[in-house]
Amino acid sequence: MAVPKSQLLAAAAALLLASISLAGAQNCGCAQDLCCSKYGYCGTGTPYCGDACQSGPCYNSPPSSGGGGVSVADVVTQAFFDGIIGQAGSGCEGKTFYTRQAFLDAVNQKYSDFGQDATADDSKREIAAFFAHVTHETGYLCYIEEIDKSSSYCDTNYPQYPCAAGKKYYGRGPLQISWNYNYGPAGQDIGFDGLNSPETVSSDAVIAFKTALWFWKTNVHGVVGQGFGATIRAINGALECNGGNTSEMNDRVSIYKNYCSQFGVDPGNNLTC
Repeated sequence: MAVPKSQLLAAAAALLLASISLAGAQNCGCAQDLCCSKYGYCGTGTPYCGDACQSGPCYNSPPSSGGGGVSVADVVTQAFFDGIIGQAGSGCEGKTFYTRQAFLDAVNQKYSDFGQDATADDSKREIAAFFAHVTHETGYLCYIEEIDKSSSYCDTNYPQYPCAAGKKYYGRGPLQISWNYNYGPAGQDIGFDGLNSPETVSSDAVIAFKTALWFWKTNVHGVVGQGFGATIRAINGALECNGGNTSEMNDRVSIYKNYCSQFGVDPGNNLTC
């Protein structure tokens, strides 16, 4: 039986579109530090490096064997955690505040996708990067709060996150979350009143780790595939990158390389910023 002309034209059009799409995907030609998206475009961030990313520093790069991600609890062992906090001075308040269990509770209760969307080695590198910054920011888990508490860290350019009277938004927690524009959305995502009760971060260890994981997910995770240097830029680039405070930058790199060694993975490229 003869096929109607309209059906033939529709089929030809579908084949043409498919071939164009495939050609675009196969000829992405991205630079080494850019992702080739599922549509064949080059760039960074979730639209390019996320779902169905074809090449480059993809978030979901298929592992060489087995499933993606790792068991965070198996990587962040008690021995690893103790190796960090054990270097803090005996008088450090963090020694009786930060615990491995609080970190794992924060992961399991709210951010269970942490370290789960890449190859096992890439996930270990991300965990190493996270704890390298935590170690640096807190002095080996010594500090719960920023030493200099003179500034309120209130930016009135963010009226959606109004500063509460008498409250200060200086650095608190494992990544020293600061400013009202971070406390506000972090509290909304986690489930505590970040604007009216910012001190919760320094009184509840699980919430403290949740704020660190929130900041990581919001501001850092998207650039992890570009190398450790990109994570430095995301956290404190204005002060430490482009020839800024290189000693602070190098300290972060040194800690990161140490943790990668402990996890049995290569630290990768682009370590500085």
